[in-house]
Amino acid sequence: MTKKIDIRTVLTDFATLNLAWYLYFLFRVQSGIAEVSTDVDLWVPMALVYVYWCVVFMFFGLYRSWHVASRTDEFAAIFKTITIGCLLLFFIVFIDDADKEVRGGARTLMLAYWGIMLVTVGAGRIIYRSTRKRLLLQGIGLRNAVIVGWNAKGKTLHDLLLQHPALGYRVVGFVKVDKRKSASMHHGVGVIGSLDTLGEIIDAYGVKDVMIALETSDHSKLLDIIARVNGKDVSLKIQPDMYDIISGQARTNQLYGVPLIEIMPRIMQPWEESAKRMMDITVSLLVLVISAPLWMIIGIAIKLDSPGPVLYSQERVGEKEKLFKMHKFRSMRADAESSSGPVWAPKNDTRVTSIGKFLRKTRLDEIPQFVNVLDGDMSLVGPRPERPFFVEKLSKEIPLYKRRLTVRPGITGWAQIKQGYDTSVDDVRSKVRYDLYYIENMSFRMDIKILLTTVYVMIAGKGN
Repeated sequence: MTKKIDIRTVLTDFATLNLAWYLYFLFRVQSGIAEVSTDVDLWVPMALVYVYWCVVFMFFGLYRSWHVASRTDEFAAIFKTITIGCLLLFFIVFIDDADKEVRGGARTLMLAYWGIMLVTVGAGRIIYRSTRKRLLLQGIGLRNAVIVGWNAKGKTLHDLLLQHPALGYRVVGFVKVDKRKSASMHHGVGVIGSLDTLGEIIDAYGVKDVMIALETSDHSKLLDIIARVNGKDVSLKIQPDMYDIISGQARTNQLYGVPLIEIMPRIMQPWEESAKRMMDITVSLLVLVISAPLWMIIGIAIKLDSPGPVLYSQERVGEKEKLFKMHKFRSMRADAESSSGPVWAPKNDTRVTSIGKFLRKTRLDEIPQFVNVLDGDMSLVGPRPERPFFVEKLSKEIPLYKRRLTVRPGITGWAQIKQGYDTSVDDVRSKVRYDLYYIENMSFRMDIKILLTTVYVMIAGKGN
């Protein structure tokens, strides 16, 4: 379930953020409240401040492409973000003012810019959302959705969505959870397939939202539905039972009287995702620079130990099933799988070279993967990427295996610090449980914990 940037919101903010700075410039320079030199520039600070606010807004998740929320909720988010951003920005502005010998009016300037930002950006967002709502009411910009469940709950949900087009959903059809014959139309919308063909339906109809409306007797099919949409760029929502709502067992988002629970959302907050990527880039650059002398030493050791290349590149499956080449220092014989094909590495694997054993125990064989992290194919922390052969095999044997492919794979992960290399399907099954636990509990704090534990494993030589 990816989060893409809403370009229209970015363009709206481009106009309002720059307008806010221009109005602040007029107030600060021409109002006489603050004494400034005559050479105060407008355009360069405006460009720098705009870039600053873009980063802050992305950090707080204000550019998510599909966020059905009330204008009041959005303004509250803008209020919080601008207030926090201004507190930091004013320290920068005051330092600049000190260099230009600006005197007086500091508190007034602070409040003035904060107020101008709230008015211009808040008004811009409200105007944009109001315009978007009017377009949705006219049927423009709706997202295709399917309802899984040909039953009374599914039909009721369809009627609610039909009554409230401002939610932004266009129901293109129903998906049955069984193959029994039944009437196939409801208010002009028909049954377009069964659960077995859900993946094909999503692709054929350009579906962006899957609404699940299961009867109590069909709840066992929920895992099957989740497995079938894994890897698809769709939002998955379920209509809860009324008992779940009144008993406090489900937290719902309710708009226009339509209660929906989002399944498999991104757990990390937007600022955490931004911090995670910043940490990926920073740490990778530091490791690659610091380890540069090691590359030559390790390369010579590998060459002296066994014939073959120093680096080993292998095709792996990444986020959203994207294929990429993962790099490692070679720790096995060059012809390790020439006769056997893809196999798991057993304990005391005779294919591992002498230097390879040391590299694996200290995790030094993973250093080239920091290049993959810089490229964006991997992260420092995440489920380990697997080869296409095993992904295809394991996805058939292990429920929700492809759930691992909804996040960027990592050099290390929760499963790696809890368990060693895979030697069988049972090992993989156990690791999947760890991976799913990580995905459902992702946080910047958890990533730090995993990285510190990995460093300890490297120093103590406890790798496998």
